[in-house]
Amino acid sequence: MKKTKTGNYRKHGSNGKAESEPSHDSHTSHNSHDTQPGILPPRGDYQTLHSYQKSDLVYQITYRFCEKFLKRGDRTVDQMVQAARSGKQNIVEGSKAATTSKEMEIKLTNVARASLEELLEDYRDFLKVRDLVLWDKDSKEALFIRKLSHNSHNSYETYRDFVATRPAEVVANIAICLIHQANYLLDKQLQGLEKNFLKDGGLRERMTRARLQARDEQKKGRGKV
Repeated sequence: MKKTKTGNYRKHGSNGKAESEPSHDSHTSHNSHDTQPGILPPRGDYQTLHSYQKSDLVYQITYRFCEKFLKRGDRTVDQMVQAARSGKQNIVEGSKAATTSKEMEIKLTNVARASLEELLEDYRDFLKVRDLVLWDKDSKEALFIRKLSHNSHNSYETYRDFVATRPAEVVANIAICLIHQANYLLDKQLQGLEKNFLKDGGLRERMTRARLQARDEQKKGRGKV
C-alpha cells in the first residue's frame, strides 16, 4: 500500500465508486418547508441549506481545479465550471421561487441535481482518460474526506491546502466525494419538497383553502349576530 498525499493509504488499481453522504448530514430543508402552509409561506435563507453550502464548496474547488489542471481554451473548462455554478445557482433560484411556486422550486432543485451529476461524470472522465485512480467509497482516502466533512463546516478553507498542494488525481477525487455528498443532500431535499407538495399543494390550492376558510369564518360571524 502506498501513502498518498492526503496522509492516508490506498491500493493501486482501485476502480470502485466514490463515496456517498452519511445519513446524519441530511439537514435539507429551510423554514418554508417546515411551517404550516399559508397563501404565501415564508421563504427560508438558502445559505442555511446544507445542499447549498456543499454545492458552493464544489463550485469553488472546481473553479480552481480547472484553472490549475486544465489548459486554457479547453471546452471542458467552461463545461465543468458552468455545471458547478448551475448546481449552486439553481438551489438559490429554487429557494427564491418557493414563496409563490413549489412546482418551480422542485424543478430548479432537480436542475441543480442534474448539473452536479454532469459535473461528476466530467471528473470521472478526467481520471479515466489519464489512467488515474478513482477512489473506492470505502477507501481510506474517501473515509478521510467523509470524516473531514463531518468535523468541519462546509467551508472551502477546510480544503484549501489540499487543492493548492495535491496533484490532480487527489483533488479530482476530493471533488467527487463532495459531489456525492451534495447529491445525497439534494435527493433528500427533493423527497421533502415532493412530499410537502403532495400534502399542501401549490399556490392555487393554498389560495382556494384560504378563500374557503375565510367564507366559513364569515358565515360563523353572521350566525353569532
